[in-house]
Amino acid sequence: MECTLALVGDGYTLVAADRNAARSIICFKKDEDKVTVLDSHKIMGSSGAQADTVCFTEYVQKNMALYEISNGLKLSTPAAASFVRNELAVALRKGPYQTNLLLGGYDEEHGATLYYLDYLASSNKVNYGCHGYVSSFVLSIFDREWTPNMSEAQGLELLKKCIDEIQIRFLVHMPEFSVKIVDKDGVRVLEQPK
Repeated sequence: MECTLALVGDGYTLVAADRNAARSIICFKKDEDKVTVLDSHKIMGSSGAQADTVCFTEYVQKNMALYEISNGLKLSTPAAASFVRNELAVALRKGPYQTNLLLGGYDEEHGATLYYLDYLASSNKVNYGCHGYVSSFVLSIFDREWTPNMSEAQGLELLKKCIDEIQIRFLVHMPEFSVKIVDKDGVRVLEQPK
């Protein structure tokens, strides 16, 4: 019962995830960072089976670094999404990763972008997205409140509304969220909106 949510605004992509590491009825820890920095201008929020999620996000992170060293250039965000989707598709036929992802990034050519990927290797470019049971509450807020070219302050306010709704209505207690933003200046870690 995990939660990952993200949105695209005016020149930035914002990704947030709950910090619980749990399985079944046991919560192992409450300080897990599920938003991985892939490179200076890409972040990926993940949810799913803990072992698969950690293994796959590290695999993607290290292979993107290897590509940059080998070829002397970074993957664009659409290229990174294509790479991730291909790796999920190949694994689906062997031993699937039980992980759902929200990949956000910023490049000069494409601007701020967000990709929704699931464990069945589907990939879609979206303006906002959410993985987990909380999508029942959060997607309606995104549908109603999200607008193109939202400022960073407006994006954080929308994220705060989503987190507040999760904490009021969702059965599982999610007290802490890790929040990261990527824009033309790179990746930054933000405080959870209060």
